[in-house]
Amino acid sequence: MSNRREQRAATPLPASIASLAHEGRGIARINGKTVFIDGALAGEQVRFLYTRKRGQFAEGRTVEVLQPSALRVAPRCPHYGLCGGCSLMHLDGDEQLLHKQAVLLEQLRHSGGLEPERVLPPLSAARWGYRRKARLGVKYVAGKGKVLVGFREKYSSFIADIDSCEVLHPLLGRTIDQLKELLHKLSVYRQIPQLEVAVSDTVAAVVIRHLAPLTDADRSTLADYEAGRPLRFYLQPGGLDSVHSLSERPEPGLYYRLDNHDVTVEFLPMDFTQVNFELNALLVDRVLELLDLGATDTLLDLFCGLGNFTLAGARYAQRAIGLEGSDNLVRRAQANARNNRLANVDFSVCDLSKPDRCAELNGYEHNKVLLDPPRSGAREVIEQLDLRQMEKLVYVSCNPATLARDAGILVNKGGLKLAAAGVMDMFPHTAHVESIALFE
Repeated sequence: MSNRREQRAATPLPASIASLAHEGRGIARINGKTVFIDGALAGEQVRFLYTRKRGQFAEGRTVEVLQPSALRVAPRCPHYGLCGGCSLMHLDGDEQLLHKQAVLLEQLRHSGGLEPERVLPPLSAARWGYRRKARLGVKYVAGKGKVLVGFREKYSSFIADIDSCEVLHPLLGRTIDQLKELLHKLSVYRQIPQLEVAVSDTVAAVVIRHLAPLTDADRSTLADYEAGRPLRFYLQPGGLDSVHSLSERPEPGLYYRLDNHDVTVEFLPMDFTQVNFELNALLVDRVLELLDLGATDTLLDLFCGLGNFTLAGARYAQRAIGLEGSDNLVRRAQANARNNRLANVDFSVCDLSKPDRCAELNGYEHNKVLLDPPRSGAREVIEQLDLRQMEKLVYVSCNPATLARDAGILVNKGGLKLAAAGVMDMFPHTAHVESIALFE
């Protein structure tokens, strides 16, 4: 709190913003030091307060825009600036996407010394109400006399006091105020640290993490709220294996459709899925377009999860193989294959963080490969792959820095060429860059 008092008491300083950093902050040079200023855009004149000073650089936040950029827009969310869920809502949506494309291309040049032969058109879908997966913090604040539900504040670890969210799917984003009141009615309202939310095509699932047992009255309160709404509560008294439905009645299945490929993907509330289903459908289309699967092709999908790409790819390939480190996800991927009546797809458990111990990695003949790794990238996997039999490799990335690093290995050591690369707006109004690259 002392830092906040110091910031309020400090005098704002002027700054000229030269450019935009990768994470979306404005960059200024002041007294020979680089300053990253949150809320500022390239070409603007602003007044700001320092939030942190370090040896080589400093950080600050905009308190007044003296000369705005033509690309600046009014944030749609009333909580923007307080809530840390979004960081680029003050920048025009199309420009956000162009900024992300510039970040990807700069990373490829800087880390891998690479230029794609072709820059793919950016993929974009709905920019509001798009987020179907999220972890929301919960906290009872005695000073406010209420339970808070939401993302963390921008400049602290406190939970933002919000009543709605413009980027969450409307089934949740427009009911945060109701959820706050509901949780406050429970006897364990002080022992609920978080909600895990997942919205399928027909129903929203809300997993309540609780550190003390619920009473019968608590269960009745939740059941009454659930009744008549497209929402289902799940309870999590312990680890992930403790998650169970509040109700004993049959659960409505959580799923999403990939209509262009006649695939339905079922999932459980805590499973990994892409947060943006509409954009994900476009991404699957692009992946399959780049792979150009035919009746004689075998697809090897690494980090396959529930089979998001594998199942759709099996519609066109002779065979599709998915490898994934999670036993639970592999079991559900296998069930998804059966439910979609796909007999030419196989899923196996393979710890791709330790690929040298994974016999399955090179145990299948394949000519086309898909990589969709976590933020840490796929360097260890790439070094174990036999690239000689590979015609095409598509890499889907949630971190352009590790994609650029791995691209350098594929091109400079593996002998492949970077045929195409582009971005997609999986997380509008944030600086998160989701990208895709084709190697041949």
